[in-house]
Amino acid sequence: MIQRQEYLNSLISFKDKKLIKVVTGIRRCGKSTLFELFQDYLRADGITDEQIISVNLEEGEYDDIETYKQLYSFVTEKVVPNKKMYIFLDEVQRVSEFQKAVDSLYVKKNCDVYITGSNAYLLSGELATLLSGRYVEIKMLPLSFKEYVSVFPENPNQERLYADYIQNSAFPYALEIEKAKDKRQYLQGIYDTIVLKDIVARRRFPDTAMLKSVARFMFDNIGNLCSTKKIADTMTSAGRKISVHTVESYLTALTDCFILYQTGRYDVKGKQYLKTGDKYYAADIGLRYALLGTKKADMGHILENVVFLELARRGYEIYIGKVGNAEVDFIAIGEEGEEYYQVAYTVIDTDGETLRRELAPLEAINDHNPKYLLTMDNTPLTSHNGIKQINVLNWLLK
Repeated sequence: MIQRQEYLNSLISFKDKKLIKVVTGIRRCGKSTLFELFQDYLRADGITDEQIISVNLEEGEYDDIETYKQLYSFVTEKVVPNKKMYIFLDEVQRVSEFQKAVDSLYVKKNCDVYITGSNAYLLSGELATLLSGRYVEIKMLPLSFKEYVSVFPENPNQERLYADYIQNSAFPYALEIEKAKDKRQYLQGIYDTIVLKDIVARRRFPDTAMLKSVARFMFDNIGNLCSTKKIADTMTSAGRKISVHTVESYLTALTDCFILYQTGRYDVKGKQYLKTGDKYYAADIGLRYALLGTKKADMGHILENVVFLELARRGYEIYIGKVGNAEVDFIAIGEEGEEYYQVAYTVIDTDGETLRRELAPLEAINDHNPKYLLTMDNTPLTSHNGIKQINVLNWLLK
């Protein structure tokens, strides 16, 4: 079992705090395993099994729990009076009006409540209103490159491991599957479950084939500026007529279930958020390969996707930067302010033009916030008038 230490530390830090701990993320990214790791931590800390109530609502034995009243009754029957209880509800969004049960358990003085969900609906609408100010969200992703590398301590070849990482998937269980064909089937199963259970069943979209076509289009265009009109026009011209409104609905559904992540644009000089030209990134590159096959991919955009996910893991608020007519790949806003990142697979060529092109947007920014150029090039740490050029694999592993 891979120790998801950063996420585990987050749960530990919020233990016994009067907050509902909400772990969100795409299916099979490791939320249930995280709960198991935390429960092991509790037992090692002296908590007994009778103080731990764990309900995974995806398991067949809980199929008869359909309403919040049934869930609340099931859990409270197991609560031991006058003892601190730790309650874990996995994939709680499967229960109708689950937020009412969660709120009722939260107000009990001896209950510390932890829940997971695979859909952003978990923290929208009524739940957000009902529990406003009373929960903390821990956003979980599939394995980072650093976590992936930790599984192969005998292999020092970082570039080889990176190639495996993006092709074989960062979903934890995929590491236990040896054959490439079996991995693809496993990833296809995750994708189909997300589409059918988290999207079609909840939103009642009538055209599953069109939804899958939009998803494939987005996976094939990670890192490209996309407007809903552009997507609709492109698909319509290819023989799949679709309206802008339908595209918007499908994209919302795909981001709500965390299979895609959306980031907007920010005008660095004008200091304003822009309404057009969003970008989308995949939650897992291996999933992209499973859906699109081995067709030639833009390795620069795939690397950009990996960097985006890593910035998200590190807790940054992320935007695409506009500097005049140029573009900075990422503006990352953290506790210490803004940082700027440009990502290129390589900047090595005969005349240095690629390096100059990648540095230009960063050089056009007049403030003194940190600026980084991340590449796969095996060059020593270099500074270009204050812009630090770093090997991206070293950056991912730090």
